[in-house]
Amino acid sequence: MSATSATAPRTTSPPPAAPSPSHGRRMVAVVLLVPVLVALALWAFAWPAARTAPHDLPLGVAGSATATAQVEQRLEAREGAFEIHRYADESAARDAIEDRTVYGAVVATERGPKLLTASAASPVVAQLLQQAVTQQAGGTQVQTVDVVPTSADDPRGAALTSSVLPMALAGIGAGAVVTLLGLRGWRAVGALVGAAALVGAVAAAIADSWLGALTGNWWAEAGTLGLSTLAVSAAVAGLAALFGTPGIGLGAFVMMLLGNPFSGASSAPEMLPEPVGVIGQWLPPGAGASLLRSVSFFDGAAAAGPALTLTWWAALGLGAVMLGSALRRRKAPAEPVAEREPARVG
Repeated sequence: MSATSATAPRTTSPPPAAPSPSHGRRMVAVVLLVPVLVALALWAFAWPAARTAPHDLPLGVAGSATATAQVEQRLEAREGAFEIHRYADESAARDAIEDRTVYGAVVATERGPKLLTASAASPVVAQLLQQAVTQQAGGTQVQTVDVVPTSADDPRGAALTSSVLPMALAGIGAGAVVTLLGLRGWRAVGALVGAAALVGAVAAAIADSWLGALTGNWWAEAGTLGLSTLAVSAAVAGLAALFGTPGIGLGAFVMMLLGNPFSGASSAPEMLPEPVGVIGQWLPPGAGASLLRSVSFFDGAAAAGPALTLTWWAALGLGAVMLGSALRRRKAPAEPVAEREPARVG
């Protein structure tokens, strides 16, 4: 009896798949993109901070032409630092400070220079002016009057300065969530407006009612904080509606890496290198900080410009949301219409 042995066929494992060229390109893109983003962030945040100095800072000089001649000459010696506004007397200079036309004023008196400041406009600028005028007076103590002070509960204005980043983050988050949840059209608009209104109320309750850092009309402050949030969230959602998910990244880049460090909230727009200060006031974080100072400490003085900037950002962003929704509906394939079965002739 012979036994037949069956040989099992050998199975050879396939060779390991070669890495896809697309994966290699993605890896190279990540390796190169991260340092670029870090460099951009350092440039946006560190460069303005390292170049902080007065650039055409509005400053008043009050008194007769003879009495103020020497003061003006010394201030103008710092070429490009100050933009001099001349006033007849101390009362006119105070009015200009309260209207946010100037950050402070030097009043020429018989006893020497008297300095008027507004720490509510910028504690950093108020301190800078005091140092500059004291230095010009030969180191002698200069009488200083804070015409529009900050809140006693927040003498350095830290709470207002710190509100810029949370409002930007809230706006970016709201715009991203609305996009990722697939809300479109009027539903997206309603969600963005509702979220911004609640953010404004909560922020005002914390900064004004609890911390006491803001001293103006509560509803005006809540409206300002809400409008600042809406300007950011509408811009992010609008870019996403037009360009897809990458629009979220583009909006976040503009608001965080440009709007936040260029806002001048921690000092003043005129303390940033040109044209950073101007650009910052065209973006929601900078406009929002300026508007919040106006409504909280200056009874709404100089509020029209930043309010209009925020309104335009909100309107254009919400308009882009509606436009993107309309374009998406137009591109959607039409539903097939069921063909009717022809009637049978019996």
